[in-house]
Amino acid sequence: MKKITMIGGCGVIGRLLTKELSSEYDVTIIDQTRCVEEVIMADAAIEENLFQAIPRDTDVIIHLLNVDMTHDVMNEKEFAKMNDVFWKSTYDMFRSAARLSIPKVIFASSNHVTDRYEKDGHSLLGREITTDDVPATKNVYGILKFASEQLGRLFHDQTGMSVINLRIGTVVTDEMEGLHTKKRTKRTLLSHEDLFSMIKAAIETDVPFGTYYAVSENEGKPWSTEKTKQELGYRPDVNTAEILKENDQA
Repeated sequence: MKKITMIGGCGVIGRLLTKELSSEYDVTIIDQTRCVEEVIMADAAIEENLFQAIPRDTDVIIHLLNVDMTHDVMNEKEFAKMNDVFWKSTYDMFRSAARLSIPKVIFASSNHVTDRYEKDGHSLLGREITTDDVPATKNVYGILKFASEQLGRLFHDQTGMSVINLRIGTVVTDEMEGLHTKKRTKRTLLSHEDLFSMIKAAIETDVPFGTYYAVSENEGKPWSTEKTKQELGYRPDVNTAEILKENDQA
């Protein structure tokens, strides 16, 4: 059974994955919040703390750190916090993984790496956005996520570890509420079922390095998943039209 270590595993995505993956994998969570009894408490922005916390027999690290943001570029305190969470902790994680000879890292990137090409869930390019499009973001968050993707490329090139960057769509705890709250979510949702399928595909793939969009097969979705399907074997089973139809029929 593969050993999966989730850094920041007490967030929305981490909690969903813990419940799903635990039947197939040995899952460990590292976080500063105790969402389950077995959480290893550590500050991921302090490299030695993180290094000591990561189980030595880890096969795959899933990096999921997140923080609430206002996206105000003039907010210096927020920038400092984001720098710790979305940049320094990423470097610490990759370096710790290399020191421990961990073979694979799955990095939770973001669709905001290219959000200048999208408005309200609609692509502004006249076609679906791909990972070949030059990154263009509206906020510091997207900049740091893209920088972290490139950091993963460097660690792959210099250490040989496999790195899979996933530009994740909208993941919410209550999908029905999310679909009725924001119109964008109808196009950008990554359903729970497809999230699980995506992560399992990333865990099991032999691809040495890649960057992929992770979104359900929603009508009018802004990002292409063709590369994700071809290279990782991702098979989305859900779209938001089906979720809404099933709810109406219930």
